[in-house]
Amino acid sequence: MYTFSVYLFSIFVRIAALLGHTKAKRLCEGQRELWLQLKARLKNDEQRIWIHCASVGEFEQGRPLLDDIREKHPQYKILVTFFSPSGYELRKNFAGADYVFYLPYDTRRNANRFVSLVSPEIVFFIKYEFWRNFLKTIKRQQIPLYLVSAIFRPQQAFFKWYGCWYRNLLTAFTHFFVQNDASRELLLKAGYTNVTVVGDTRFDRVCRIFDRAQKNPEIEKFVNGLQCVVAGSTWAPDEELLARYINTEKRNIKWIIAPHELHENHIERLKASIKTKTVRYSQLKETNPADCQVLIIDNIGMLSSLYRHGVAAYIGGGFGKGIHNTLEAAVYSIPVLFGPAHKKFKEATDLVTAGGAIVIKKYDDFCMNLNDLLDNPDKAKKIGYIAGSFVASGRGATEKILRQSFELQQPRNS
Repeated sequence: MYTFSVYLFSIFVRIAALLGHTKAKRLCEGQRELWLQLKARLKNDEQRIWIHCASVGEFEQGRPLLDDIREKHPQYKILVTFFSPSGYELRKNFAGADYVFYLPYDTRRNANRFVSLVSPEIVFFIKYEFWRNFLKTIKRQQIPLYLVSAIFRPQQAFFKWYGCWYRNLLTAFTHFFVQNDASRELLLKAGYTNVTVVGDTRFDRVCRIFDRAQKNPEIEKFVNGLQCVVAGSTWAPDEELLARYINTEKRNIKWIIAPHELHENHIERLKASIKTKTVRYSQLKETNPADCQVLIIDNIGMLSSLYRHGVAAYIGGGFGKGIHNTLEAAVYSIPVLFGPAHKKFKEATDLVTAGGAIVIKKYDDFCMNLNDLLDNPDKAKKIGYIAGSFVASGRGATEKILRQSFELQQPRNS
């Protein structure tokens, strides 16, 4: 039934591609080209480590591990897979990995074929990845498999009365590196003792970005010494709130807005909704940056270094399915604001509890809290200090994972 559902999903994707769905079309093309790429590029005399990420967020979570393997174990070639087209398209030319491929559909034949071709010494799955046929194949071939930065919740099928089928999937993992004690307790109750609480590798990632952040002269000209609010990974509900504030409050401050969706129509619609001088980053050099009040980032890859220019940050997604990365902003020791859809994100709820973040439930909350931060710099600095200290205290997960997975449990053929 499971494998049949995978086949059914692949059929739906092909139909969607024929109907013009861009993401489905990319997935179809990637799946079709995968086997040719594997045969053409992989070499028989290599030792490989396979890191699988569902999409962009999981890749960022696994990035510190990838970087440290590259530095400390250079004898291995690193192969990264994505299932999501958005993740693959963004990172298909990533120089830090030797190979970047799609993960094939999780059928028995595909799993056997892929694992045999790749023949990894170690496999790392990042956070939430439980592909049945791949797990069974990896287990059968006795390849060390680690789940990294995982979080388990009582609501998951693994821990329900009907969850035996799901719990059995977990036997494939050599070790679980989880983010919190609650996840560890759930696994222990389910009979799994091969668990270590290490925290979240994203803390290491954002700290490294912070350490390497470079100044951007054009952004500095735009900010021009004024207070600046950076809004990252915003969706339409966030942008409606921001535009309303900018158009109503008319404060002499700067705004940097980095939308999650970068479609041309979306960017232009956002720009049109703001009734003050607004410029896109791609056009910044064509104007005097200091004359503009709002800067819209119309590219991918800049956001994590832009928070350094803010006195406060607003993280998008909190009025939808869930907020985006709060740690990218908090590492710069600035107050972080976001909407109510944050409870599934441990780092965000912990940041709120610590006092480094503020939850916004409606527009009036946003106005009151942001105005308070802008009018009281000392208060903003105090909250920002808490945010920065919170991130600094979470470092170290990557080192623990690397030490245990490489030194305590040697890979096969080593």
